[in-house]
Amino acid sequence: MDHTDGGMPWWVWALTLAWVVMVLAAGWVLYRKAGQPGWTSVIPILNLVVLLRIVHKPWWWLLLMLIPFVNIVVGILILSALSNAFGKGLGMTLLLVLLTPIGYLVLGFGSAHYQLEPRPILG
Repeated sequence: MDHTDGGMPWWVWALTLAWVVMVLAAGWVLYRKAGQPGWTSVIPILNLVVLLRIVHKPWWWLLLMLIPFVNIVVGILILSALSNAFGKGLGMTLLLVLLTPIGYLVLGFGSAHYQLEPRPILG
């Protein structure tokens, strides 16, 4: 098959779509495990607000995510707290930091259980 038009083959698009759907489903299940509505995992900005609720961090950390370079450190701290919230350690934190989608798949579809007290979205 000749792809001189510069486009990707259909199967690459199909695999990409399948991967995206799997990661979205993992996020949905992860949020549900943490006592939050799964649909909040797919809405931009709201998903980060709810993630902060899941890891018991204040809402204003969202503002820190707007500051260049600070956002990298805060992101790592959030992912570390997520790992800890599911009873996992440094290995899961590294997986979440380096390969976030795979970490979501492991936490969402794996045997990990949420260890913290669930907080309502509003409150």
